[in-house]
Amino acid sequence: MGWTRALRRREGVGSALQRARSFMMLTTLLYRASHLTVGVLAVAQRRDGHPVPYLGIATALGLSVLVYGTALRRGWFDPRQVRADVLLTGCALPYVLYAWGGVRETPAIGWAMLLGGSASAAAAVALPRVQALIAVVLLVATHLAGYHLVGAGRAVLGGHLNSLLSSAAMAWVMWWYLRRQGRLLDEANARALTAETQKARYAERLDHHRALHDTVLATLTTLAAGGVDANAPEVRERCAREAAYLRRLVQQTAEEIHHPGLGAALEEAVGSVECLRLRVTAQYHGLPEVPPAVAAAFADATREALNNVGKHAGTGHAWVTATGDPEGGGGAVVTVVDRGPGFDPEHHVPGFGLRGSIRARMTEVGGRAVVDTAPGEGVRVELRWPV
Repeated sequence: MGWTRALRRREGVGSALQRARSFMMLTTLLYRASHLTVGVLAVAQRRDGHPVPYLGIATALGLSVLVYGTALRRGWFDPRQVRADVLLTGCALPYVLYAWGGVRETPAIGWAMLLGGSASAAAAVALPRVQALIAVVLLVATHLAGYHLVGAGRAVLGGHLNSLLSSAAMAWVMWWYLRRQGRLLDEANARALTAETQKARYAERLDHHRALHDTVLATLTTLAAGGVDANAPEVRERCAREAAYLRRLVQQTAEEIHHPGLGAALEEAVGSVECLRLRVTAQYHGLPEVPPAVAAAFADATREALNNVGKHAGTGHAWVTATGDPEGGGGAVVTVVDRGPGFDPEHHVPGFGLRGSIRARMTEVGGRAVVDTAPGEGVRVELRWPV
């Protein structure tokens, strides 16, 4: 599916990998901004009025805006712009200042050398490994030659070289780690989404299984047992209704039924069972307004309880009582009772109808189903919502 492919794209918008890229762009941008601040202050303090240093800092500012503005807009660095930044800002600028800017002192050229450190950090994350290594070598060569021209001491040279190499190494390690973690997180999210999709499909199949068990299978079982006349109008009407449901299911266009209320939902369930020759005495009193999903769960669980009466109780009569929860709180209680032979709960293994169609349905909407029975005492099924 389209959304699955989009999630699995390593560089998809909003992925963990893209967030890692955004973090690295912001980090190197702040690093460059700190060096540009030093450069602006150093040039502003000059008193000789020479234009080249001003042109140099303006060029560095322009390249920085181009490199990082493009990166923020597109989501990552343009390698061509990063290479240009390394060559012009990191390598050429110190020589231009020395040759045409009148720079002959170590402090006067230091701000240009600093820009080489932030250029090395960007190159380490934006360029392929070999190109990044070449960029760092060129920047190191510029530091060695530039500081030699102005007669810088070993301490200054060593400190700036350490800063240059450390900037490139730390940026590369940080980017490697964040990229690895981002990909692992994206893969974990993809697996989680796949698992959720499979879970949703299983839940849908289980819901269809329950519906078929409670309707079509119950009808066919009753017809096969010979307990009703297959040509009776009410039986044929139920068969037609269930055939329409099967067609919708096959065509994957089944619409969710929202019952107008709990009473109407229960009446529909009782009516669908009565057409199979089960007499039902139903009483409703003080029914509250409940969510459609809860009304559907009550109706489906009641229908299956009545189906069990018709199939197992050996009696043709059942009683359904529905009231508001006497404990208050807007809940409801529905009981289904028969006077059949009952069974011993301790030695009875619940079938799918009791386990999946009654108890599970009520549990899924925050309710519960309790079965009270004993040999010779009939069966009483109590449905309650909320718990």
